Formats: sequence, structure tokens, C-alpha cells
Amino acid sequence: MDHPISPETGLPMTFGIRPLKLTFGDHSLTVDMPGWYGATDEDAVFTQAGQQVYHRAMTTLKARAARLVEPVEIRRIRRKLKLSQREASRLIGGGPSAFQKYEAGDVLVSQAMSNLLRLLDHEPELLGQLVQAAE
Repeated sequence: MDHPISPETGLPMTFGIRPLKLTFGDHSLTVDMPGWYGATDEDAVFTQAGQQVYHRAMTTLKARAARLVEPVEIRRIRRKLKLSQREASRLIGGGPSAFQKYEAGDVLVSQAMSNLLRLLDHEPELLGQLVQAAE
């Protein structure tokens, strides 16, 4: 994309990465937001990459607000259990690429999945029962 023109000022915009504070409920998070910027941070057009950053940050904020396991914690728990993303999806559920989506922040986990992951985090030996059930 060539330098777009700001719809607000009519001046050319420049590409950059700027901090952006996002808020959901009582929770906030600052992310590095790629996009085309005009004279102010409010004068911005976000690229597809910027939209993905926004979506993933909002998934984290929604998880916090609902007290669900956040993407970074999902990855930590899966690794603690010594499972690949595909193995975790097969044994714990959610579909073949669920853990990739959960950990990236593309999909918000359900309350049931969040509860199961917390249980497995505290009692990892329970994974053996899921392995037996899957066989």
C-alpha cells in the first residue's frame, strides 16, 4: 500500500508501530499497534496485522474479565503437561487445531475448558485418565 491519505486531515500518513491502550470492562492492556498514522494517534488506519494484534489483545482482556485462563497460561499448562498442541487438542478437546487458536488468542476458551485446564495444572496426574479414555 502506498502512503494513504488521512480521511481526517487530507495529509499523507506514515506506517509505524505505536503503543495503544485497550480496555474491556475494568481491565486494560497496552499493545504495540502496527498501522498507518497521521498527525495524532487517533488519526490511524490499521492493517490486517494491526487488526490481528487488536483481536488477540481483546481475547486476553475478555479472558481476564470472565476469569478464564489466558492464552499465555494455556501454553504454559500445555507445556507443563508435555503435550504438543495437536495432542492437547486430541486429549483435552476443542478440535484438531484448538490449542493453536487458544494460545494465539484467536479463540476465547470456554468456561468448561478453562476449568479443566486449571484442574490439570494443579493435578497433572489426572491427564492419565484422559489418555486412557482416548485409547
